Amino acid sequence: MASHPDFVNYVAEQLRGAGTIRSRKMFGEYGLYCDGLFFAVICDDQLFVKPTPEVEAAFPELPKAPPYDGAKDYILVEDVDDRDAMTALARLTCLVLEKQPKKKERK
Repeated sequence: MASHPDFVNYVAEQLRGAGTIRSRKMFGEYGLYCDGLFFAVICDDQLFVKPTPEVEAAFPELPKAPPYDGAKDYILVEDVDDRDAMTALARLTCLVLEKQPKKKERK
């Protein structure tokens, strides 16, 4: 089941305190970018954030689950109504991801 655009827009609005949030349709679902950095996906109207050790330590109560069959576990955000927690999660995730070495581009 594909995600509903209204849900995607709501999540993006909830995350606006983290930076400039943009969604991009990907394979029938959505990828989320904060200030140009890919950090999360929305699948089946659920928000999944890229996991990092730092984020998992800061938010140990958040469950992990794969966003789709065959995927690695992401952090599952069950309460998308908690704007403050989502903003903190997105900011920390993006801060950590920015510091990671860039992957080489495909040719």
